[in-house]
Amino acid sequence: MAPAPPLRRRGYFSPAADALGSELDLQVTGRHVVHALAPGFCDAASVYLLQRWLLEEQARTAADPPQIEARRLALRIGAQATEEWEHLLPVGEVLVFPRETPYARAIATGQTQLLDGVDGHTVERLSRTGPGDADVAALLRTASFLIVPLRLRGTAIGFVACTRGPHRDPFTRGEAVAVESLASRACVALDNARRYERERRTALAIRRSLLPETGQTFEGCRVAHGCRPAGQDDVIGGDWYDVLPRTGRRLGMIVGDAMGHGPESAVAMIQLRTAVRTLAALDIAPSELMHRLDAVAADTPGASFATCMYAEWDAELHTCTFVGAGHPPPLVRGPGGPAAPVALATAGLPLGLGTSRWEPTVLHLSEPAFLLLYSDGLVESRAHDIDQGITRLARALDTGAGELPDPGHPDALPSLCRRLLRHSAADDVTDDRTLLLAELTPGKN
Repeated sequence: MAPAPPLRRRGYFSPAADALGSELDLQVTGRHVVHALAPGFCDAASVYLLQRWLLEEQARTAADPPQIEARRLALRIGAQATEEWEHLLPVGEVLVFPRETPYARAIATGQTQLLDGVDGHTVERLSRTGPGDADVAALLRTASFLIVPLRLRGTAIGFVACTRGPHRDPFTRGEAVAVESLASRACVALDNARRYERERRTALAIRRSLLPETGQTFEGCRVAHGCRPAGQDDVIGGDWYDVLPRTGRRLGMIVGDAMGHGPESAVAMIQLRTAVRTLAALDIAPSELMHRLDAVAADTPGASFATCMYAEWDAELHTCTFVGAGHPPPLVRGPGGPAAPVALATAGLPLGLGTSRWEPTVLHLSEPAFLLLYSDGLVESRAHDIDQGITRLARALDTGAGELPDPGHPDALPSLCRRLLRHSAADDVTDDRTLLLAELTPGKN
């Protein structure tokens, strides 16, 4: 290996140490640790996390288990890119370390292990991994070996390993203490990243479970939908939509918006969506459905002032019935266009106020038409009022529908949804963007 550069005056570690905790990502945090250490402080550095901690296993383990299982989170050898070692020491690989190894001792005792060479278990493992490999041989010519446990609230969660070759001075006790301090900071960052990833996985699982399948086909109707969260990390919020088959040749479609963002609005959204599904199964009229949903919202924390638009397509009668609660009007586009908002009998107040009269608006559609339900995130922005946004969305629907290469293709409607989500909202929108697009095809009675 080439001689390492001298240590920086500002401290033992590179500026990468200052980035610890700046991103809620386990892999990125691991890379920050190894880049802080190598090549300035040591020739090679790696971070391992206990598999049971990553899997969040709560069962108690023995104080001195016969072996530990740890996953390689990050690796840096000299100034080389990790990819150059990936075939020999892949990131993400889970290794078993027996009790007699210094890694297992560091975990069991919570004490840093400082050795004058690589342990026999590691020598044997690396020799098997790359027999005759010059780089592996160089890696094994280690004159000083440091293993620092990662301990979080008194519990071991992994370890950091550092090596120096014969061309460098061995690690001192003061340097070991410096790595212990870095490891303590890394533990907090790793724990925050793991918690965030767990919550994100949970939110994504909830969202996936709530969303109906896109590209659905019913009698006299095809439906697609899409959602674009307001921010990069907002994986679940207050917007919701659903497709509700009803008796006869009818189909209910709804888009709603519970106020706010985050867990509170998501809980309100889930309760409202569940209530709509239950009410739709009762086979009541759209106005009665909205009346009962209003009562549910009044008794549901966080659901008051939610808005929604409900549309019910009757393929036999060729009618579409609309009932809204303080929500932007639907857009309808007949053959050749143009798309235009539906003139509702009453706009209705938001849900949960208990003062609205739900008067339905019925459209007779004898020709095929596109129906678009959407949330206000698609039409509101700081720079334009909502009427301008609705006009812009209607034009986007006209353009997109007119340019469909194969209207009958199964992906035609989902493709149009994606296009509307990309192009119909301003960049300064801070709300979720949700839409439900239906192609209504009246048949012969």
